[in-house]
Amino acid sequence: MNRNIKKALTFIGLTFLFNYLLVILYFAFGGKWVAPGSVIITTAYMFIPMVTAIGVQKFIYKEPLKEPLGLSFKCNLWFFVAWLLPLVIALSSFGISLLFSGVEFSPGMEGFFEKLKSTVTSERLEEIRKQTTNWSTHPIWLGLFQGMAAGVTINMIAALGQELGWRGLLQREMGYMGFWMSSTIIGVVWGLWHIPIILQRQNSQLNPLMGVLMMVIFTILISPIFSYIRERAKSVIAASVIHGTVNATIGLSVMLIKGGNELIAGVTGLAGFITLIIVNIGLLLYDRFLAKEPILNGKWSERYPNPS
Repeated sequence: MNRNIKKALTFIGLTFLFNYLLVILYFAFGGKWVAPGSVIITTAYMFIPMVTAIGVQKFIYKEPLKEPLGLSFKCNLWFFVAWLLPLVIALSSFGISLLFSGVEFSPGMEGFFEKLKSTVTSERLEEIRKQTTNWSTHPIWLGLFQGMAAGVTINMIAALGQELGWRGLLQREMGYMGFWMSSTIIGVVWGLWHIPIILQRQNSQLNPLMGVLMMVIFTILISPIFSYIRERAKSVIAASVIHGTVNATIGLSVMLIKGGNELIAGVTGLAGFITLIIVNIGLLLYDRFLAKEPILNGKWSERYPNPS
């Protein structure tokens, strides 16, 4: 086993151990998956990959953190791409969702309110309806503004808790396998890492097994996009920006539709998967035909040489 794989497996093993153990102990000591307990545990869960990456990099392998893990705040054009691309993904997923039978455009957000029925009381739901009706601007604009703002602030910080591990340590250690192979493996690991959280989605229309499958497909498809952004920007912070903004704007893809289900509509449904495939193809074509310095060819191997 080469050193890179050993290091990657050490990180993966410790991360899964600490994350899964956190949720197991929470329930073992009588915790319930309701706020504020669930919020505290979920927040802690998101930062464990970062803590583990630092521990493996600095204390087990005694290597520097900043350059190897891509900790650079030097902004460039790709930071801007990382911020805007999630909005394109969300709106494209919304548009593609409307192409499916049974899915309709709903400017009155009837579908959105229908989904809220399982999460809030009828009194609270009616209160939300009245509030949104009285607003001078449509809620979609507020959601867009808040999502884009959160993407480069609080959500970016939370995303860095994961990205320092996925696109920081793992991308460096597994990059020698090639862009697509390493991105796919990271996507699978990242998706399976979500299992304890997915199992708590009591209001999901999907059974737990299907929920896990859909998450893994989603992370496999979006992982190359994050990896490409991280490499072009030369910073894991840019990967955190796109990750955080995707999380913050994902609701825009289903806010104005009625009908369909989680398998079809939105960024994490079939519509989103189609969108992500198109984006991946777009990045591939850009790199091959438009980029001044392509990186999805021999240059990738130069950045992540084979350790053998």
